Amino acid sequence: MAPQGDDTIFQPKDAIKSGVSGALFSGGAGLLIASLRTSMKKNNVGSMHVFTHGGGTIISFAFAGGVYRFAQQASANLREKEDAWNHVIGAFLGGSVVGLRSLRFPVILGFGAMAGATVGAFAFTGGKLSGYDKDPNVDEYERKEAMRLNRRRPVEETLAEVGEGRGIYPPGYQERRRQRLLEKYGVEVKPVSADPNVASA
Repeated sequence: MAPQGDDTIFQPKDAIKSGVSGALFSGGAGLLIASLRTSMKKNNVGSMHVFTHGGGTIISFAFAGGVYRFAQQASANLREKEDAWNHVIGAFLGGSVVGLRSLRFPVILGFGAMAGATVGAFAFTGGKLSGYDKDPNVDEYERKEAMRLNRRRPVEETLAEVGEGRGIYPPGYQERRRQRLLEKYGVEVKPVSADPNVASA
């Protein structure tokens, strides 16, 4: 689990600036989606079709991103804490804005709850798809060697689970194989060497 909150002094941030930058960023994403939808049309449409027919998508994305960033930053400033709950509050309000187009209260609450739960869980578990941060004070080679020593298993244990043959030939394999064939089928296999020097001797 990721650490949820610092013991350092909280520094308030500008919520309006964050909201505007979030609106611009998500509005750009909405413009991209509206452009892609326009380019997929079968009939020939003009360049303003993106704004006339995709304007609702662009505005919804812009409002959702702006409300998310503003609410997340305002919540952090009011609570004087930087944790996952700020993301839950912001995502709930942003998701509710997306649901406003339906004009139905259950849909608005559903979009908000889904966005809040998803973004909150992502923020609570560290907020990264690449995994946890590695300790910068530990040498990478030493860390990997410690992991290898911690997870290394003895060869005997691996052979007991995997078994012999199929490319795994531990010492004494040929003798054990000959003994198994003799016991199971009554066939005695004479050892043959592929080395030409041994064969000619």
